[in-house]
Amino acid sequence: MLRQREIFSAIAVSALLLGLAACDNTNTAATRAVDRTAGTNTSGAYPTQSDGTRANPAGTEATRALDRAAGTNTSGAYPRQSDGRPSNPPGTEATRALDRAAGTNTSGAYPMQSDGMPGNPPGTAAERAINR
Repeated sequence: MLRQREIFSAIAVSALLLGLAACDNTNTAATRAVDRTAGTNTSGAYPTQSDGTRANPAGTEATRALDRAAGTNTSGAYPRQSDGRPSNPPGTEATRALDRAAGTNTSGAYPMQSDGMPGNPPGTAAERAINR
C-alpha cells in the first residue's frame, strides 16, 4: 500500500510539473534580451532574426564566427567551406596542419600519408623514431 502511494505521488507531481512547463511562455523580457544580444528569435518577437532570412543567414552569429575562424560550415551559412569542396579539402585547417607536421592523415586530406602507403610505412614518424 505504501509503494502505491509513493507511485501515485510521483505521478501527480510529474503531471503538475508537465502542466506548468506546457504553459511556459518563451516571450519574456529575458528571452527578448537574449534575442537582441545574440541575434536570435527564441522569444518569437524578432521574426526577421530567424535563421535563413535575408537579414540573418543560417546558424547563430556565434556559429558563423566559428565558421569564419575555423573554415568550417557548422552554421550552414558557408556551404563553400564544407569539407571536400575544391576551396576546402577534407578536415579543418588545424587537422591538416597536424597531418603536415606529424605525417598523418587525420583530416583525410593526405591519403598518401596513411599508414602502409609507399611514402609512409606503418606507424607515425614519432613512433618510428622512438623504436630506432
